[in-house]
Amino acid sequence: MSRQPEKLLYAPSHEWVETASEGGDVIATIGISAFAIEQLTDLVYMDLPKVGGKVSAGQEFGEVESVKAVSPLYSPVDGEIVAVHSDLPNQLDDLKEDPYDFGWILKVKLSDEAALAKLLDHAAYSKRCGESA
Repeated sequence: MSRQPEKLLYAPSHEWVETASEGGDVIATIGISAFAIEQLTDLVYMDLPKVGGKVSAGQEFGEVESVKAVSPLYSPVDGEIVAVHSDLPNQLDDLKEDPYDFGWILKVKLSDEAALAKLLDHAAYSKRCGESA
């Protein structure tokens, strides 16, 4: 399966979200956008949370470090972390090459879908990125 950036939702802080129904639960897969990775340039470190932890929309759940800066990662949704892409911190070059498929960071079982309504669609996110570039 190949994620299409045009079909994802985006937080203003550059995290993307894809939702899917799994066993009666709504699971949000979260990553960071190609735009954010491009702005950070050479990635050198990523700190990820543990499975079982809780996240809230707008709350920091980890960080990504580049040669330019350390940037917090913010959860765009509320829920429980059900999976973490544990290989990702050791393969940051692959994240740069494929931020939407290989580059997923974590999966969250949503506790409240209301946060999804506050996210941007691809057109709005692209416009925002164009304005901040």
